[in-house]
Formats: sequence, structure tokens, C-alpha cells
Amino acid sequence: MKVGGVHYRSIWRDADSGEVRIIDQRWLPHEFKVVTLSSLDDFAVAIRDMWVRGAPLIGATAAYGMAEAIARDPSDANFEHSSKVLNATRPTAVNLAWALERCRAALMPLRPEDRADAAWALAHEVFEEDIDINRRIGEHGLALIRDIAARKPAGEPVRLLTHCNAGWLATVDWGTATSPMYHAHEAGIPIHVWVDETRPRNQGALTSWELGVHGIPHTYVVDNAGGHLMQRGMVDLVITGTDRTTAHGDVCNKIGTYLKALAAHDNGVPFYVALPSPTIDWSLGDGVAEIPIEERPEREVTHVLGMSEGRICDVQVTPEGTPGGNPAFDVTPNRLVTGLITERGVCEASAEGLTGLFPEKVA
Repeated sequence: MKVGGVHYRSIWRDADSGEVRIIDQRWLPHEFKVVTLSSLDDFAVAIRDMWVRGAPLIGATAAYGMAEAIARDPSDANFEHSSKVLNATRPTAVNLAWALERCRAALMPLRPEDRADAAWALAHEVFEEDIDINRRIGEHGLALIRDIAARKPAGEPVRLLTHCNAGWLATVDWGTATSPMYHAHEAGIPIHVWVDETRPRNQGALTSWELGVHGIPHTYVVDNAGGHLMQRGMVDLVITGTDRTTAHGDVCNKIGTYLKALAAHDNGVPFYVALPSPTIDWSLGDGVAEIPIEERPEREVTHVLGMSEGRICDVQVTPEGTPGGNPAFDVTPNRLVTGLITERGVCEASAEGLTGLFPEKVA
């Protein structure tokens, strides 16, 4: 997508220098920074400390991190060490383990001297695949928005609600939940997006920044406003992303997603999840019981990053000594999900729905 008229991806390898660069998302929406990742530790810190975030982008970053590490030392021992370091950064997003396992399957059978070029090629393949997957998710989600628009008075916008940032900043490009929004906007369908702030890291501000740059009408609201808006008929469709989805269609996403699904179910509002296939964990059935939930540092809850008088600063919002609990994700059971928007089409959130689109995954 474009920033200031210039096309960016959230991660890329510079064609001239060979350096891997990312948009450092810690400073958005207040400051746009591009940084270079030069070592395995750089990649690990970038994932762990959320310089990059979003399951698809975490997977792509891990692939590039392995390529950088293998280019320095292609030995079996360094492969194992690098994979272990990256895999330990964040436990919930399945794309991380998916990317590392893909590296293992493709690179370990090769002679060490052949691994570096193959690793860079594989990372670029993951990069390009993510762009294509999210573009196609947008095309399938567009059909849902177009159907709602056709039933509304001419010129009245389709009112969408999303949670957290499942935009192009959370992927390589297009985004997951936002991709249908971008496609609808480009198709000339009027839309308005309710953007949850998504405490504690206020990642809704990233979504607002994205939509604003793209010229899409939107309103930033507090997390607990969603149910109120649905009760008053002000939401036509909810679309969220996901960090891990089970083979039965249970969806793990940013904390608060479950509450949005409950409110949508109570008010008859369709609740869809934009789901790239690498985010499906085919080994799991019961999301509530089996998906590990990352507990992040309490400072993310007790402090808020913002801008005051032109200066980015950290402000404490809790009484001194009050501890902060910070489960980063929750699980929405499949019974609350209207459908899953994948790169192969839309299906019901169930084992039958998923295997209908991905029959090769049936044992």
C-alpha cells in the first residue's frame, strides 16, 4: 500500500544492498520509521517486541530471519540454533512455526553450501505468497460487502466493524480483515469502518492510520463501544483477523475478539474472520483448551504510548503498585463465527467447511 504516495510493503529485501528492512510499527501512528534488520537477534527482537506484528508478517519475518542467519553460517548447528531462537519469540501465532518448519523441510536436505541462496529464495516465496493470499481474501470478502450494499439505499455506506489491526501492516501487503475493505473502496462501494482502539497496545490506531492514508471513512471507538453500536443497528458486518484457527474453526485473535463475537451473535450481526490458510493449525481441534495464549508484559497495560505536545511518550495510567494482567489473545468458538474468508473462498467455521476448501489437508 502507499504512504505519502510511495508504495511500501511491511517487510522487504532491498534489491541493491540485500538488506532486510521493515516498517518499525512501535512508533505508528505518530511517526513512520523504516529500520534494517541485520542479525538473528535483530529479527528475534523485532518479532518479540512487536516492531512487526500480525501472524502473516511474523511468518514472513521469520523466513527472512532464517535466510539472514543461514547466509552467515549454513551449518546444521546454526540452523537449529536460529530456528529455536525465532520460535521462542511469540507462542500464539501459528505462522511462526509454519514458516520455520517450511524452512526446515526445504533447506535441511540441501548441502550446507547450497542453503543460503535457497533460503533467500524461500523467504521471497513466502513474501509473494502472502501478498497473493491476502489479495484473494479481499476479492472473496468483497462479495459479502457488495451483497450488503445491494440491499441498502443508494449511497448509504456499508458499516463495518473490525478489531485490532489485521491490515497491511500485519501482513506483507493488503491485510486480511482490511483487504475486503480496500477492495470495496476501490470498487466504488461506500463503506464506513468502526475501528476498535484495541487496548492495551491501541493497535486500532494502526488501522485508523492505514484507512486514513487510503481515504476510507472510519471512526476510532473504544473497545466496549462495539456492542452498543450493534444494538442500535449501526453495524452491518464484523470482520476480524486471526492469529491461529483450529481445524474445527475455533478462532484465536487479539483479546476482545470473543466479546465482539458474542455481541454480534446477540444482535444478529454477521461475524466473519479473514483467514489466510497458513494461519490454520490443522493439528488442533478445541481452540479454548489447546491454543497457548501469550501473556505479555504488564507494562503494556499499566502504561500507554502516545503523543503530547509533539513528543512521543509513555504515560502511566494505573496507581503505583497495581499489577497489570495482559493475556494478548482470546478464542472465539466456531459456533459464534458466521464464516471464514479464505484465499479459496468463504466457508462455514467447521471441520467440514475448512476441509471442503482444503481437501488436501484431510488425513
